[in-house]
Amino acid sequence: MKIENDLGRDDIRRLVLRLAIPSMLAQLVNVLYSVVDRIYIGNIPVIGETALAGVGVSGPIVTMISAFAYLVGIGGSPLMSIRMGQKNMEEAKKILANSFLMLIAISAVITVFLLSTKRWILMQFGASEAILPYAEQYFSIYVTGTIFALLSVGMNQFIICQGFARIGMISVALGAVINIVLDPVFIFLLNMGVSGAALATVLSQLASCLFVLIFLMGKQVPVRLSFGGYDIRLMRRITVMGLSPFLIIAFDNVLLIALNTAIQRWGGTEADTLLTCTAIVQSFMLIVTMPLGGITSGTGAILGYNFGARRPDRIRSAQKYIVLLALAFNSFMFLISRTAAKYFVFLFTRNEAYVSLTVWAIGIYTLGIIPLAVQYAIVDGYTGMGVPSLAVFLSMFRKTLFLGSVFVIPHFLGIENVFLSEAISDFGGTALSVVVYLLTIRKILRRCENEPEL
Repeated sequence: MKIENDLGRDDIRRLVLRLAIPSMLAQLVNVLYSVVDRIYIGNIPVIGETALAGVGVSGPIVTMISAFAYLVGIGGSPLMSIRMGQKNMEEAKKILANSFLMLIAISAVITVFLLSTKRWILMQFGASEAILPYAEQYFSIYVTGTIFALLSVGMNQFIICQGFARIGMISVALGAVINIVLDPVFIFLLNMGVSGAALATVLSQLASCLFVLIFLMGKQVPVRLSFGGYDIRLMRRITVMGLSPFLIIAFDNVLLIALNTAIQRWGGTEADTLLTCTAIVQSFMLIVTMPLGGITSGTGAILGYNFGARRPDRIRSAQKYIVLLALAFNSFMFLISRTAAKYFVFLFTRNEAYVSLTVWAIGIYTLGIIPLAVQYAIVDGYTGMGVPSLAVFLSMFRKTLFLGSVFVIPHFLGIENVFLSEAISDFGGTALSVVVYLLTIRKILRRCENEPEL
């Protein structure tokens, strides 16, 4: 049985690159699901900007659904990597089976809940009467495909953690390409508008889901998807391990909802304009944070495997290269935010009032993305090594800074400067993360040598 990457013996620098690059590209492609939808929607004649504001309001709630995929996927995959490092393949197989069942059950609960409360949720989280119809159209159709979204994203982590980063990238690219092709057909050719964008996304996620499940049931993977061996205690362990990435993504979207709510509350007559601007700013930020998360979480399999194999030397080496790669990517995106933001905004709208405001907002929102790379590497590193408590603490500290800033800044600097909230949380969160890492990493690596069982 041949695998793409030997997590225990391959050269660390090359191993980091071989896992990080496909994972980064996969997440970059994954961004296209929402960004391409917004680009097409923003260019719908007459209603484009209003419809875009509606999708922008529903966007954070929709993205929050994916947090449950990471709860299970990134919760179970490091555990599976550790068991594979210990050569305990039966336990690794059991982790995979339990994770699959968890994703199906969570999908069912989310779908029923959101469909029964959709209008109330959208109104509470910033939708005005003018943009509510567009938000509701997109949201209703997207939610019906929740099971495909969760299975495609969540189970893909178990492909990557077995060393098949290239296959993981292909599964995401497949869905993104289908989405890009179907979007203009449904939105413009069939005149379905916002509903067409949502339907294209659901069908593309279905394709990715089928690809992932077929591969995990095939003979190529060391640990194949099977059924049975369900264990409530193991499910709890997966949930605890996945709590950090879940809270990161979920709370990210809670913060975006809070941002939208603050704009709607204090934006006055400019509220809907600012919401359209925010939807574009958030799209740009996704192009930063999603690939960054691909680098730092996609390489977590290296940390988990070598933790289980009692190889702290390989963990130290891997973390060095992960941080360097994350810094290089975010430095490049910082440069893009200063030189090419206008061209990005042009993809959504050519209205000069929207363009000038959004370019300025992107510049403010991305002030702290270079140090943010270090924070992501530290937090996801803790998760990969099986230390979720520290990851959760550091993540929540950064989010708390953002949330506080969202509700304080408008009172002192005006609602337009609310975009400073992201920079404040990026600098403050990174500073604390570095201090905590320096104080704890030696103890964690000593535990790796002496007590690898988790």
